[in-house]
Amino acid sequence: MTDPVAGVVLIAATIAAGLMAGVFGLYANTIMRGLGRTDDRTFVGAFQAIDRAIINPLFLSTFFGALILSGVAVVLHLGDDGLVLIVVAFALYLVGLVITLAVNVPLNDAIKAAGDPDAIDDLAGVRRRFDEARWIRWNLVRVLVVTASFACLACALALR
Repeated sequence: MTDPVAGVVLIAATIAAGLMAGVFGLYANTIMRGLGRTDDRTFVGAFQAIDRAIINPLFLSTFFGALILSGVAVVLHLGDDGLVLIVVAFALYLVGLVITLAVNVPLNDAIKAAGDPDAIDDLAGVRRRFDEARWIRWNLVRVLVVTASFACLACALALR
């Protein structure tokens, strides 16, 4: 397809998916590893601060935009070479979004609901209930599916 709008949408979807793969990858490779080596007070306080900071217009527009742009790219590339790759990318990214909303966000919200770390009597209990291992496992799945989504979009872009 030579439609420039379709090309721009595919480029934007690829960039957004790549940015999200990077965000989730940084959590896996650095943030959670670093926090995992801290005491309970530091873990709870730092995780709360990071989670509050990440909820911002740039993150949210990229997080949801990758899915929306991929979906629009599917429609704009119907009948084109690369359509299957774009559909797979959309489906993989959707899996990552569902994991985020079903697993990671509830865990994030629970640790934030514990309140100010200076006012928490049982920081070890808050950290234990957060369930770092579960959060990390599901984040790794997010890394894999969102990175695969990015790769599919990049391949579709290369075919274009």
